[in-house]
Amino acid sequence: MRTTQLYAPTLRETPAEAEVISHQLMLRAGMIRKAAGGVYTYLPLAWRVLRKIEEIVREETDAAGGQELSMPIMQPSELWKESGRWEVYGEEMFRLHDRHGREFCLGPTHEEMITSLVRDEVRSYKQLPLMLYQIQNKYRDEIRPRFGLMRGREFIMKDLYSFDKDEEGMNISYKKMYDAYTNIFTRCGLQFRPVEADNGAIGGGHSHEFTVLADAGESEIAYCSSCDYAASNEKAELRVIKAPAEEMLPLEKTATPDCRTIEKVAEYLKISVEKTIKAVAFQNEKGEVVLAFVRGDHDVNEVKLQNAAGSIELRMADEQAILAVGGIPGFMSPIGLKKGTTVVVDATVMEMYNAVAGANEQDVHYRNVNPKRDFQDAIVTDIRLIQEGDPCPHCGQRVKMTRGIEAGQVFTLGTKYSEALHATFLDENGREKPLVMGCYGIGVSRTMAASIEQNNDEHGIIWPRAIAPYEVIVVPVNAKVAEQLSLAEEIYTSLKQAGIDVMLDDRKERAGVKFKDADLIGYPLRITVGPKSVEDNQIEVRVRRTGETLNYTKDVYLEKVIALLTKL
Repeated sequence: MRTTQLYAPTLRETPAEAEVISHQLMLRAGMIRKAAGGVYTYLPLAWRVLRKIEEIVREETDAAGGQELSMPIMQPSELWKESGRWEVYGEEMFRLHDRHGREFCLGPTHEEMITSLVRDEVRSYKQLPLMLYQIQNKYRDEIRPRFGLMRGREFIMKDLYSFDKDEEGMNISYKKMYDAYTNIFTRCGLQFRPVEADNGAIGGGHSHEFTVLADAGESEIAYCSSCDYAASNEKAELRVIKAPAEEMLPLEKTATPDCRTIEKVAEYLKISVEKTIKAVAFQNEKGEVVLAFVRGDHDVNEVKLQNAAGSIELRMADEQAILAVGGIPGFMSPIGLKKGTTVVVDATVMEMYNAVAGANEQDVHYRNVNPKRDFQDAIVTDIRLIQEGDPCPHCGQRVKMTRGIEAGQVFTLGTKYSEALHATFLDENGREKPLVMGCYGIGVSRTMAASIEQNNDEHGIIWPRAIAPYEVIVVPVNAKVAEQLSLAEEIYTSLKQAGIDVMLDDRKERAGVKFKDADLIGYPLRITVGPKSVEDNQIEVRVRRTGETLNYTKDVYLEKVIALLTKL
């Protein structure tokens, strides 16, 4: 490819709409253009990167036993109603009607579609195990699309579904795909970490997120440097913190005027924040109040709370809803609430002695709250958000926190969808059983963005060689000089014949402009052809990642370039 033919309109200035590095650089490098909020056109350079990522995904997935197919993007509502998810999936689902009034959605995921497909074809255990996958666009109506390709309404995803006769088989399929994903992200040249994760709206059993480590990531990860434990902050297990035992003192009320926050209560009563109990009020999808209680210096993990309360979604409660259950905003505790109110108390709170909590009266708190004695009819479980320095749940050492971008996730689904959709098979004894499933997804377009977030500098993108749009760019310093352009053409042809993806910058632009564009786009190697190349037989090769510049004679440069690429 020649730059005079390439459609990659680069920009010198960063568009104001771009918030994160990957979004900024893809716009500036002429890789994407916005069509609407969260919807982008992939220009040729980006499309080449996506195709390379897809090819790695296909190779590793096929090697693990996956078979590729293609399912409809437009899915009939009947399947979603059969699984029970049509009404509860949420407003992220794009819903539409055809001219006959029939309901459809644009597929945000394909559990229902694949289960119905296999249900109608698989009859016997002899047809199992089965792993089917596709790479296609997915659609989710994000309330606030942001960060370019990281949080869009339309995105490219690979999703695979495994079908087994039992849980043992499902776990084998899960391990195969876990290993395949490890290989995929390694081959893409990414620094990543598989972390324990929550299954979210997909449902099912255990799950791992494959998280690309990057400061711009939306995911917060807790990890232990003393063992291999790692988990998203939503999933991270926490050990119960037991306060030193004290004699339980009688419950008493105390005035706390205008003390609506934990910090003000602690300051007014001259106690440590660790001696207080914090209340956070939510409402679920039905409008019912869910009250969460954690130690004053801790935060509520909304995912854990949602799971504990059996809610599909949670939002902050309004004042009227709180008052209706007997609570007073800023002065709440489980003591004295109306019967039937959903109260979830963190397990660490139950180990506190003589603490301070709200009295459900304006400007009043309780002293000497002993939850084991005073909190009745509460759900007690781990609902707190992990913090740096908390003990590792596996080895007890202190965990650290980092940020990352979720690029892939693997789930065990069990029989959640097969039972709902009546997808069964006959086992060895002729008994009818539900298929046991797993689900495995990779955000292909998100992986491209994640790679840029992890691989960039002040000049532009630094592509790992495996997914770079082109591996080498050949730049004649002055394309108007016939000898330089001729030698550049000769090098370009030799590299193409050697099977290298190469770009020739044959524009009659200043050298500085061409060098800036090469760095912005992020070609792993740049070969510069200047006067010395013509006069002294010196071929200059620059490594984008390190900035190292090497000079080779014409008779050896090709083997040296091939050797350099194998190390990138």
